[in-house]
Amino acid sequence: MPAQTAQDAGSRAEGRPPAGTADATTGTDGTDGPPAEAVGPLLRGVGLLRRLTAAGGTMSPSGLERATGLARSTVDRITATLARMGHVRLDGREVVLTPRVMELGNAYLAALRLPALLGAHADAVADELDESVSLAVADLDGIRFVHQATRRRAMSVSFRVGDLLPAERTAPGALFATEWDRADWRRWHARRAQDPADAAFPAVPPRSPSAAGDFTARVERARRDGWALDDQLIEPGLVAVSVPVREPDTGRIACVASVVSHTSRHSAAGLRTALLPRLRTAVAAMEATLRTAPPPEPGAPPSELAAWTGASKLELGRDFVESLARGLTVLTAFGEGRPALPLAEVARATGLSRATARRALITHEHLGLVTARPDHSFALTPRVLDLGFPPLSRSTLPRLAAPHLRALADRLRESTALAVLTRGGTEIQYTAGAAASRVLTVHIAVGTRLPAAATSLGQVLLADTAGPVSPESEAARTRGYVLVDEELESGLRSIAVPVRDRTGRAVAAVNVSTHAARRTLEDCVRELLPELRATADRVQDDLRTADRFTRVPLL
Repeated sequence: MPAQTAQDAGSRAEGRPPAGTADATTGTDGTDGPPAEAVGPLLRGVGLLRRLTAAGGTMSPSGLERATGLARSTVDRITATLARMGHVRLDGREVVLTPRVMELGNAYLAALRLPALLGAHADAVADELDESVSLAVADLDGIRFVHQATRRRAMSVSFRVGDLLPAERTAPGALFATEWDRADWRRWHARRAQDPADAAFPAVPPRSPSAAGDFTARVERARRDGWALDDQLIEPGLVAVSVPVREPDTGRIACVASVVSHTSRHSAAGLRTALLPRLRTAVAAMEATLRTAPPPEPGAPPSELAAWTGASKLELGRDFVESLARGLTVLTAFGEGRPALPLAEVARATGLSRATARRALITHEHLGLVTARPDHSFALTPRVLDLGFPPLSRSTLPRLAAPHLRALADRLRESTALAVLTRGGTEIQYTAGAAASRVLTVHIAVGTRLPAAATSLGQVLLADTAGPVSPESEAARTRGYVLVDEELESGLRSIAVPVRDRTGRAVAAVNVSTHAARRTLEDCVRELLPELRATADRVQDDLRTADRFTRVPLL
């Protein structure tokens, strides 16, 4: 392995950027050092989030210390602040990204509107062709996915929403490059010279520096044909065909839609005849949707954030880095109906002073997270998705619920579980759980199926089904919980509440199980139910954050 390639491989493993790529203090234009008005703690906090994201979402404090070059005390203060904000969880000796950090990426995707407007078209094509379909936007000299409709197969495409790929190794990249100017091409050449193995792109396998291919020729072909082909540019066996979706007002490329497959299903040449016509039809429908979509209604901006950060500083003292928390909240000022905001609006939405908001925006602009427009407004860039989104965009409901179930079991010293109704609606399937640290405890293995009518989990889910229900189920729906006393097994008592998705539909249930000798029925309602409901609320909050722009499987 050449020396630089070996060094870059080590950078990938430790969540560090490779030699020659931008870090937390280097601007996206390659300039050295931040502006004088940049917020130092915000620079360091964003750098730490990026390293944690590159490492897959989990890293030890000592690993973050090595990857960022920060002092251990600084790492501890940053992670304590991020934990207070709900962006990370301090899990023993590990720092773990949590779904709430996705609110930063959600702000960008909501402001972008493309996933909300075009995602259903992409999903329909994926269902019809039984192939993975993606939407990607340009991100400097790379492309970044903003929507994924993937097929669940033994061999499937594993790209995630938020993943960044080098333009020259993708079909969308050739299409976006048809609109590059000389500065864009200079940036691309500089990046290729600094990072020939693509170590700055952890979503793709490293490549040999000699395997660049003739990107300029593919760009000219894409310009001529109006579509582009990926013939195993990323890795052997992976092929894709892409078509641009153009903005109705300017005709420029808003995003690129791609159908992705592998060579055991389609050859690269076969994509043109088998898949391209249907993709073009879908793109025409997408462009029609962009032409006719009504202006968005501005959503509610965040409120009282400045007051919250101030109160947290008073409570935690030096362990809470207030300038980092305030800087990150600035990103959430943007959203649906608020794609571009002047300084005054950012300050008003966050409750921060104009001076504080201005310094945060200067810092974010230097880091490439925000761009300043000619009309003096600011807008988020796709780089916001670097902050924790990709590792969490493939979360499942059991994975989201697991830490909350563990915490509940530890607090109550009783076993907890998560379950869903099976397709037939007569059984439940256990999907996650946490056992109590007792000699006599309840333990039902993940994957176990039981009759829904005999369990608290099943009864609370049956009470929420559409159509006529029994008087008992109607009463359970009104109460919001089910308490089962020794129906499944002698001595076993269980209380359950539903977990609801963004639409309010009960998609799962959580319960606490105990032995009849330990708690009376009244104890279950008085002592267990409040804790159980609080846990269900936490699981619901994570689910609703994670599934706003990604699909969260229930199993």
